[in-house]
Amino acid sequence: MTTTTTIRVLIADDQMMVRQGLTVLLNAEPGIEVVGQAVDGLDAVAKVAELAPDVVLMDVRMPGLGGIEATRRVTAPAGATVKVLILTTFDLDEYVYEALRAGASGFLLKDASAAELAHAVRVVAAGDALLSPGVTKRLIAEFARTAGAPRTPLKDRVATLTERETEVLSLIAQGLSNAEIATALTVAEQTVKTHVSRILVKLALRDRTQAAVFAYETGLVRPAGY
Repeated sequence: MTTTTTIRVLIADDQMMVRQGLTVLLNAEPGIEVVGQAVDGLDAVAKVAELAPDVVLMDVRMPGLGGIEATRRVTAPAGATVKVLILTTFDLDEYVYEALRAGASGFLLKDASAAELAHAVRVVAAGDALLSPGVTKRLIAEFARTAGAPRTPLKDRVATLTERETEVLSLIAQGLSNAEIATALTVAEQTVKTHVSRILVKLALRDRTQAAVFAYETGLVRPAGY
Protein backbone atom coordinates (compact mmCIF):
# COMPACT_ATOMS: atom_id res chain seq x y z
CA MET A 1 0.00 0.00 0.00
CA THR A 2 0.95 3.63 -0.29
CA THR A 3 2.50 5.56 2.56
CA THR A 4 -0.72 7.56 3.07
CA THR A 5 -3.87 6.31 4.77
CA THR A 6 -5.86 6.55 1.55
CA ILE A 7 -6.45 3.31 -0.33
CA ARG A 8 -5.99 3.91 -4.05
CA VAL A 9 -8.36 1.86 -6.21
CA LEU A 10 -8.48 1.06 -9.92
CA ILE A 11 -11.74 -0.28 -11.37
CA ALA A 12 -11.49 -2.62 -14.37
CA ASP A 13 -14.78 -3.50 -16.04
CA ASP A 14 -15.97 -3.30 -19.65
CA GLN A 15 -19.35 -1.89 -18.61
CA MET A 16 -19.31 1.87 -18.16
CA MET A 17 -22.29 1.89 -15.79
CA VAL A 18 -20.55 -0.60 -13.51
CA ARG A 19 -17.34 1.43 -13.48
CA GLN A 20 -19.13 4.68 -12.79
CA GLY A 21 -21.39 3.17 -10.16
CA LEU A 22 -18.50 1.63 -8.25
CA THR A 23 -16.54 4.87 -8.54
CA VAL A 24 -19.37 6.89 -6.98
CA LEU A 25 -19.82 4.39 -4.15
CA LEU A 26 -16.12 4.14 -3.29
CA ASN A 27 -15.34 7.83 -3.56
CA ALA A 28 -18.05 8.46 -0.98
CA GLU A 29 -16.14 6.29 1.51
CA PRO A 30 -13.54 7.86 3.83
CA GLY A 31 -9.99 6.73 3.18
CA ILE A 32 -10.73 5.31 -0.29
CA GLU A 33 -10.05 7.02 -3.61
CA VAL A 34 -10.73 5.71 -7.11
CA VAL A 35 -7.66 6.81 -9.08
CA GLY A 36 -8.64 5.35 -12.44
CA GLN A 37 -10.83 3.14 -14.58
CA ALA A 38 -9.87 0.47 -17.11
CA VAL A 39 -12.11 -0.78 -19.91
CA ASP A 40 -10.46 -4.20 -20.32
CA GLY A 41 -7.56 -6.36 -19.14
CA LEU A 42 -4.87 -4.72 -21.24
CA ASP A 43 -5.99 -1.32 -20.09
CA ALA A 44 -5.93 -2.56 -16.49
CA VAL A 45 -2.33 -3.77 -16.81
CA ALA A 46 -1.28 -0.43 -18.27
CA LYS A 47 -3.16 1.58 -15.64
CA VAL A 48 -1.64 -0.43 -12.80
CA ALA A 49 1.82 0.43 -14.11
CA GLU A 50 0.87 4.07 -14.56
CA LEU A 51 -1.16 4.75 -11.42
CA ALA A 52 0.23 2.23 -8.87
CA PRO A 53 -3.10 1.52 -7.16
CA ASP A 54 -3.30 -0.48 -3.94
CA VAL A 55 -6.34 -2.47 -5.05
CA VAL A 56 -7.79 -3.37 -8.44
CA LEU A 57 -11.46 -4.28 -8.70
CA MET A 58 -11.17 -6.70 -11.62
CA ASP A 59 -14.05 -8.05 -13.68
CA VAL A 60 -13.51 -11.63 -14.90
CA ARG A 61 -15.08 -11.46 -18.34
CA MET A 62 -13.77 -8.61 -20.46
CA PRO A 63 -13.06 -8.38 -24.20
CA GLY A 64 -9.50 -8.90 -25.39
CA LEU A 65 -7.44 -9.68 -22.31
CA GLY A 66 -9.69 -11.09 -19.59
CA GLY A 67 -9.52 -10.46 -15.88
CA ILE A 68 -7.69 -13.67 -15.02
CA GLU A 69 -4.72 -13.07 -17.29
CA ALA A 70 -4.69 -9.40 -16.31
CA THR A 71 -4.56 -10.47 -12.66
CA ARG A 72 -1.61 -12.74 -13.41
CA ARG A 73 0.26 -9.96 -15.19
CA VAL A 74 -0.13 -7.37 -12.45
CA THR A 75 0.62 -9.66 -9.51
CA ALA A 76 3.44 -11.76 -11.02
CA PRO A 77 6.32 -9.24 -11.14
CA ALA A 78 8.79 -9.43 -8.27
CA GLY A 79 7.95 -6.82 -5.68
CA ALA A 80 4.38 -6.34 -6.91
CA THR A 81 2.20 -5.10 -4.05
CA VAL A 82 -1.10 -4.46 -5.81
CA LYS A 83 -4.00 -6.58 -4.57
CA VAL A 84 -6.71 -7.80 -6.93
CA LEU A 85 -10.32 -8.13 -5.86
CA ILE A 86 -12.27 -10.16 -8.39
CA LEU A 87 -15.74 -8.92 -9.33
CA THR A 88 -18.09 -11.72 -10.26
CA THR A 89 -21.80 -12.14 -10.93
CA PHE A 90 -21.99 -15.64 -9.50
CA ASP A 91 -20.61 -16.84 -6.18
CA LEU A 92 -19.41 -20.06 -7.82
CA ASP A 93 -18.19 -18.62 -11.10
CA GLU A 94 -15.96 -21.32 -12.64
CA TYR A 95 -13.38 -18.75 -13.68
CA VAL A 96 -12.85 -17.58 -10.14
CA TYR A 97 -10.92 -20.77 -9.35
CA GLU A 98 -8.44 -19.84 -12.06
CA ALA A 99 -8.26 -16.32 -10.64
CA LEU A 100 -7.12 -17.73 -7.31
CA ARG A 101 -4.19 -19.43 -8.96
CA ALA A 102 -3.48 -16.29 -10.97
CA GLY A 103 -2.98 -14.28 -7.79
CA ALA A 104 -6.34 -12.81 -6.81
CA SER A 105 -6.62 -11.84 -3.15
CA GLY A 106 -10.37 -11.88 -2.77
CA PHE A 107 -13.81 -11.97 -4.34
CA LEU A 108 -16.81 -9.70 -4.41
CA LEU A 109 -20.24 -10.29 -5.86
CA LYS A 110 -21.47 -7.47 -8.08
CA ASP A 111 -24.70 -7.23 -6.11
CA ALA A 112 -22.81 -6.44 -2.89
CA SER A 113 -23.92 -3.41 -0.90
CA ALA A 114 -21.90 -0.21 -0.68
CA ALA A 115 -20.82 -1.15 2.85
CA GLU A 116 -19.72 -4.62 1.72
CA LEU A 117 -17.81 -3.10 -1.19
CA ALA A 118 -15.90 -0.67 1.02
CA HIS A 119 -15.20 -3.37 3.59
CA ALA A 120 -13.90 -5.70 0.89
CA VAL A 121 -11.53 -3.07 -0.47
CA ARG A 122 -10.17 -2.31 3.00
CA VAL A 123 -9.70 -5.98 3.87
CA VAL A 124 -7.90 -6.79 0.63
CA ALA A 125 -5.73 -3.68 0.89
CA ALA A 126 -4.65 -4.76 4.36
CA GLY A 127 -3.98 -8.34 3.25
CA ASP A 128 -5.81 -9.31 6.41
CA ALA A 129 -8.68 -11.79 6.15
CA LEU A 130 -10.58 -13.76 3.54
CA LEU A 131 -13.62 -12.06 2.09
CA SER A 132 -17.14 -13.37 2.59
CA PRO A 133 -16.01 -16.46 4.51
CA GLY A 134 -18.93 -18.62 3.40
CA VAL A 135 -18.49 -17.84 -0.27
CA THR A 136 -14.70 -17.89 -0.19
CA LYS A 137 -14.57 -21.22 1.63
CA ARG A 138 -16.75 -22.77 -1.07
CA LEU A 139 -14.60 -21.26 -3.79
CA ILE A 140 -11.38 -22.51 -2.24
CA ALA A 141 -12.88 -25.94 -1.61
CA GLU A 142 -13.96 -26.21 -5.23
CA PHE A 143 -10.57 -24.91 -6.34
CA ALA A 144 -8.89 -27.63 -4.30
CA ARG A 145 -11.25 -30.28 -5.64
CA THR A 146 -10.38 -29.41 -9.23
CA ALA A 147 -6.68 -28.77 -8.64
CA GLY A 148 -5.69 -32.44 -8.72
CA ALA A 149 -3.12 -34.18 -6.54
CA PRO A 150 -0.98 -32.18 -4.09
CA ARG A 151 1.98 -30.61 -5.85
CA THR A 152 5.27 -32.05 -4.54
CA PRO A 153 7.40 -28.89 -4.96
CA LEU A 154 4.91 -26.99 -2.84
CA LYS A 155 4.81 -29.77 -0.26
CA ASP A 156 8.58 -29.44 0.08
CA ARG A 157 8.15 -25.77 0.95
CA VAL A 158 5.88 -26.67 3.87
CA ALA A 159 8.91 -28.34 5.46
CA THR A 160 10.44 -24.88 5.98
CA LEU A 161 7.70 -24.04 8.50
CA THR A 162 7.85 -24.80 12.20
CA GLU A 163 5.21 -27.07 13.71
CA ARG A 164 3.30 -24.09 15.11
CA GLU A 165 3.50 -22.19 11.82
CA THR A 166 2.13 -25.24 10.00
CA GLU A 167 -0.72 -25.36 12.50
CA VAL A 168 -1.48 -21.67 11.98
CA LEU A 169 -1.40 -22.12 8.19
CA SER A 170 -3.92 -24.93 8.48
CA LEU A 171 -6.26 -22.74 10.52
CA ILE A 172 -5.89 -19.85 8.05
CA ALA A 173 -7.00 -22.20 5.29
CA GLN A 174 -10.05 -23.13 7.33
CA GLY A 175 -11.07 -19.47 7.29
CA LEU A 176 -10.27 -18.55 10.88
CA SER A 177 -9.39 -14.96 11.76
CA ASN A 178 -6.34 -14.06 13.86
CA ALA A 179 -8.54 -13.72 16.93
CA GLU A 180 -10.13 -17.12 16.34
CA ILE A 181 -6.73 -18.74 15.78
CA ALA A 182 -5.47 -17.16 19.01
CA THR A 183 -8.42 -18.65 20.89
CA ALA A 184 -7.96 -22.07 19.29
CA LEU A 185 -4.25 -22.17 20.16
CA THR A 186 -4.57 -20.35 23.50
CA VAL A 187 -2.02 -17.69 22.55
CA ALA A 188 -2.05 -13.91 22.18
CA GLU A 189 -3.45 -12.46 18.95
CA GLN A 190 -0.17 -10.59 18.41
CA THR A 191 1.64 -13.93 18.52
CA VAL A 192 -0.64 -15.19 15.75
CA LYS A 193 0.07 -12.09 13.68
CA THR A 194 3.79 -12.78 14.03
CA HIS A 195 3.32 -16.38 12.90
CA VAL A 196 1.24 -15.25 9.91
CA SER A 197 3.90 -12.75 8.86
CA ARG A 198 6.61 -15.39 9.07
CA ILE A 199 4.54 -17.87 7.09
CA LEU A 200 4.01 -15.36 4.28
CA VAL A 201 7.72 -14.51 4.17
CA LYS A 202 8.92 -18.13 4.26
CA LEU A 203 6.50 -19.25 1.56
CA ALA A 204 6.86 -16.05 -0.51
CA LEU A 205 3.12 -15.43 -0.44
CA ARG A 206 1.37 -12.07 -0.68
CA ASP A 207 -1.50 -12.50 1.76
CA ARG A 208 -3.78 -14.84 3.69
CA THR A 209 -5.83 -15.75 0.65
CA GLN A 210 -2.75 -17.04 -1.15
CA ALA A 211 -1.72 -18.84 2.04
CA ALA A 212 -5.08 -20.62 2.12
CA VAL A 213 -4.75 -21.65 -1.52
CA PHE A 214 -1.22 -22.89 -0.82
CA ALA A 215 -2.48 -25.02 2.07
CA TYR A 216 -5.08 -26.68 -0.14
CA GLU A 217 -2.70 -27.17 -3.06
CA THR A 218 -0.16 -28.93 -0.87
CA GLY A 219 -2.79 -31.19 0.68
CA LEU A 220 -2.13 -29.75 4.14
CA VAL A 221 -5.86 -29.08 4.30
CA ARG A 222 -8.48 -30.98 2.35
CA PRO A 223 -12.08 -29.89 1.76
CA ALA A 224 -14.66 -31.96 3.59
CA GLY A 225 -15.58 -35.03 1.62
CA TYR A 226 -12.34 -35.18 -0.41
